[in-house]
Order: sequence, then C-alpha cells, then structure tokens
Amino acid sequence: MSSKSVLVAAVAVLATFCVQSAMAQASAPLSRADVKADTRAAEKAGKLTPAGQGGAPAAAPASGPTKTRAQRKAETLEARKAGTLAPAGPTQKADVADRAKPATRTRAERKAETLDAAKKGELVPAGEGSPAPKK
Repeated sequence: MSSKSVLVAAVAVLATFCVQSAMAQASAPLSRADVKADTRAAEKAGKLTPAGQGGAPAAAPASGPTKTRAQRKAETLEARKAGTLAPAGPTQKADVADRAKPATRTRAERKAETLDAAKKGELVPAGEGSPAPKK
C-alpha cells in the first residue's frame, strides 16, 4: 500500500468519528424535568402504553353508544310484550333441532366404535384436546 492510500483511509476514519461526535453534541440530552413534562403530556393525550403491554397504545373507541340506557330498556320491554325477544342462550334453537334428529347409529354401534378406537390408541385423554396428526 502506498502512503497516500493509508493517509486517505486515516482521514476517512477520522472524518467519520468527527461527524458522529458532532451529531451527538447537536442533540443535547433532555433534562429530567423535560422528560417528565413530555411523559405527562403523553399521558394526558392517551398515548402511553399500559404497563406490561408492549406495542403501540390501544386506540380509543371512535364514539360512544348511539342509544341511551333508557332507550335500550324501552326497546327490550317492547320486544318482550310483542313476543319477539330472543330467549337466553347462544344456540337454543340449534340444540333443540339437533336433539330432534333421529339417530343414525345404535348405542351398541357407537360403543363398539369407541372400544375399537381405544384398542388402536386413537382416543384422546380427557382434557388434552385434539390428537396430534399422525405422520
């Protein structure tokens, strides 16, 4: 290597360090009071992330309810009087319809299938979910 190329490389390295130190000094560290003020402002604006929940803060709902409590209660009472109020429970009608269908296999057939599956080791222990796919 020639002395000229060594000199150019040294100047480039020195320039890199000078630029980095100049940039570090340009953005002076914030004081404790500045950081506290910024944190209070972010808290008031609702931009802080709740403790233990990484990621961005949850967005606030766009708007509140469209009806008042009194309006909802009045609608419910009207539906009850008209008989259009849905019964409690997630799928009562579907459950009743399933129970009304005739069975396609007898109890003895179902029992025999269960015993065969137990002999083959295909039954899943209680509380352990679905079996892992076999390869």
